[in-house]
Amino acid sequence: MSLEKYGWGPFFSQQLESNSTFIPGRVSSQHGGLYRVLTDTGEVVANVSGRLRNFALSSSELPAVGDWVLLQRREQARAVIHRVLSRRTQLSRRAPGKRSEEQILAANVDTVFIMTALDADFSVRRMERYLSLVHESGAIPVLVLNKCDVAEDAEGKRLSAESIARGSALHLVSAHSGEGVVELHRYLKPGRTVAFIGSSGVGKSTLINVLFGNDVQLTRAIRVKDSKGRHTTTYRRLIPMPGGAMLLDTPGMREVQLWAEDEALHSSFGDIAEAARDCRFRDCTHQHEPGCAVRESIDAERLSSYHRQQKELAFLHRQTDIYAAQAEKQRWKAIHKSMRNYQKGE
Repeated sequence: MSLEKYGWGPFFSQQLESNSTFIPGRVSSQHGGLYRVLTDTGEVVANVSGRLRNFALSSSELPAVGDWVLLQRREQARAVIHRVLSRRTQLSRRAPGKRSEEQILAANVDTVFIMTALDADFSVRRMERYLSLVHESGAIPVLVLNKCDVAEDAEGKRLSAESIARGSALHLVSAHSGEGVVELHRYLKPGRTVAFIGSSGVGKSTLINVLFGNDVQLTRAIRVKDSKGRHTTTYRRLIPMPGGAMLLDTPGMREVQLWAEDEALHSSFGDIAEAARDCRFRDCTHQHEPGCAVRESIDAERLSSYHRQQKELAFLHRQTDIYAAQAEKQRWKAIHKSMRNYQKGE
């Protein structure tokens, strides 16, 4: 079975060493410390080598779903992962909790379907945050508005989403009736990977089943009273399609905490950057200065969302500097411990 079917290409092949005995594979799921990996001879179950785990500065340097890895085969479809190849794209968020640590949601994806439902849980502000995450990842964002067949004021919600899309493609679909779904097949080309992100209950698993033509993902009904979803997908999973594309399903996210550089905001809020050119002061913060063109032309709620993300990223950068220093200290402790144990063995 060709690795190209799983998304292999020159970006990854040029990272291989000519005399290496390791074989490449793509991580399709993770369950604790075990990984399912797709290889050209079939799927194997693998764990991470002690060296890779001990010398990783953070969990983001360990394999994530979608990663290409180099592994060594063992008996009975078992293997050991020795290296994670550099990622083409990397969709990340700040891990839930107080610690400022990166959580990788998907690796090496080409397109990200940002899914939201046109029901009581519809939120333009949440979509803005998803857009910032995807712009930072290097993948192409696509807004997918689901449940258009039962939505109240679907056109009004579409216009609201369009106002923040900033050139990103936008599709109204119904995973239940199939309306608009055929338009999504243009992204499902052989060797391409499409990830699905969104809150619980927006219909990610249902839409995946429709695209496949059969039930490959478990689905559950949402609560009618508040449109809140129940978690169906509990782990990330990379699923090969019969036509050669790869779909990466993710659990519904309760928190959309940013992990990005400031450039991601410039992509998501390009209209604010454009309006800022006409501000009276070059260093205008768009909060209280006179002659601020941004406050005059940008919707107040959108500007408020921009300021919140700005403050969040400033805090994140301060925290990650501290965390990086701590991680580097732990790394050198592990190296020195390994050296001492080696010397004792002599």
